[in-house]
Amino acid sequence: MPPSFGTSGLRGLVTELTDDLITDMVRASLECCAHGGAVMVGWDLRASSPALARTVVNAIRAAGVQAVCAGAVPTPALAMAAAARGCGAIMVTGSHIPADRNGLKFYTVTGEISKQDEQAILAASGKDWPIAPSSPEVIDAPDTGQDYVARYVSAYGPRALSGLRIGVYQHSSVARDLMMDIFAGLGAIPVALARSEHFIPVDTEAVAAETRKQLAEWCKRHELDALVSTDGDADRPLLCDAHGEVIAGDVLGVLTARALGAQVICTPVSSNSMVEMIPDFTSTHRTRIGSPHVVAAMERVLAADPAAKVVGYEANGGFLLGYTAAGLAGTLPPLMTRDCMLPVIAPLAAAHAKGQPVADMLADLPACFTATDRLQGIPTAASRALIDRLSASPDARAAFFDAGAPEVLLDMTDGLRVHFSGGRIVHLRPSGNAPECRCYAEAPSAAQAQQLLETHMDKLRAALSGRLT
Repeated sequence: MPPSFGTSGLRGLVTELTDDLITDMVRASLECCAHGGAVMVGWDLRASSPALARTVVNAIRAAGVQAVCAGAVPTPALAMAAAARGCGAIMVTGSHIPADRNGLKFYTVTGEISKQDEQAILAASGKDWPIAPSSPEVIDAPDTGQDYVARYVSAYGPRALSGLRIGVYQHSSVARDLMMDIFAGLGAIPVALARSEHFIPVDTEAVAAETRKQLAEWCKRHELDALVSTDGDADRPLLCDAHGEVIAGDVLGVLTARALGAQVICTPVSSNSMVEMIPDFTSTHRTRIGSPHVVAAMERVLAADPAAKVVGYEANGGFLLGYTAAGLAGTLPPLMTRDCMLPVIAPLAAAHAKGQPVADMLADLPACFTATDRLQGIPTAASRALIDRLSASPDARAAFFDAGAPEVLLDMTDGLRVHFSGGRIVHLRPSGNAPECRCYAEAPSAAQAQQLLETHMDKLRAALSGRLT
């Protein structure tokens, strides 16, 4: 599939992200999106990212706009720095998808671009811009990463995680060194694990069984109190308890929102239904999947009530803060882009303050469990064709779905989400970033959710196996 906008940013095969295409998209974004006269540029640790970043910088300078190089930094750190400067930003990253792919994430002076901005960029693209030569007129921003570290150390203080042994699965996360600094600054003992010089596509929303086994082994071997990691550009978190059990991203969202005292929640339709069962939250706004949709919902809430304590999160764990919240030692200014560190630090700090392991925080939550996986190498058109057929035909759904209970509700906000009696849900949708079909399952117990997932992953394989690329 050619490069296109997905759930968050432009993505495509590296071989198709040519200098012509990158230049065209950057120049189009500068025409359509407010940038304040400057654009910050950052990139992840993929082998292809530095060269793509140079093309981005050259295109910015050729447009007569100041380019500010932040270097290899997390996406939320770049977004935070750009907001402080009042300028735009472009992050070169393919996030969690494989190394043969990459992409761009765009930010205006007000933050992450909207779906309307994406359409405007596409409408303005297609011009034959010349490929710009390298320009020496570039400003460096070497403090971007450390400013991000300071955000959390100042808000939570040097004793927030005192004495905890925190494993940091470093792999090829662009935040791997900053995470070590943050946890040391919060009083923890960070333990570096599995640093890689090759890019590893860690998907925090669909953690492979072999990875889960490795996480548990590390926790036991190193006597860890918790283990953390991120995806490639560090806007999605991974948090495991002391036994190496992965805490789902939408559960992290609930724990973080409660720890911060948030009242209004914006989250995609795929997130765990427990959020509607928690009395601390006055309202929940469901969206399509993708951070631009969550941002748009948060902006609507704030337009109606500028003092609203609104947050957003996704099933991948990325957390968005829409108001000035209180940490244990200071305040956290709003950061309305997906962030990996707040949904890790806030639950760990809240549990530590109570003298509990983080696993005990889950006991207070409603009994509602999710599981998710993806079938890779499936053309988007094939996934959509299957989902369209199931959506249109009750007989096709009856033949495909096996939830052990009758269907009670269809939700086609994003893909096909089928509710069955007894609190079971199966949700199918094509990935917005890669040729994958995603499956989400929900049930009253973890074992039921996992069984529901495995059953329907088998059904997806049978239905789509002939379309594997």
